[in-house]
Amino acid sequence: MNRITPEHLTRAAWVYVRQSTPGQVRHNHESRGRQYALRDRARHLGWHQVVVVDDDLGHSGGGTERPGYDRLLAAVCRSDVGVVLSLEASRLARNGREWHTLIDYCGLVGCLLADESSVYDPRLPDDRLLLGMKGTMS
Repeated sequence: MNRITPEHLTRAAWVYVRQSTPGQVRHNHESRGRQYALRDRARHLGWHQVVVVDDDLGHSGGGTERPGYDRLLAAVCRSDVGVVLSLEASRLARNGREWHTLIDYCGLVGCLLADESSVYDPRLPDDRLLLGMKGTMS
């Protein structure tokens, strides 16, 4: 089942890149490279406009300020985003409440979520269940 519709492709794909500490930014080049490679995945899936949000590199998820995440969430709420890509749920949200809020907003505005291997539509019950489990596991 192809979840990506022409309407999704009229909006931008947003790639969220984050590593929690300055040490991870300095030493975990492979992880960061895989996150930036999600730009190519978005293009392969059909998006021409890809926005990379890496404002939160080196900022702990436990902190209160994440300007990149806030910018991403605002764009989702404005229906500017067709898909949010990240390596895993834990890169997007700090806790279950934040993760489920993102899933809810994406579902309301018809925004997809994707990782390296799958595309999820939070409006579909099975995808919503999988996204919830991914958030819990992370």
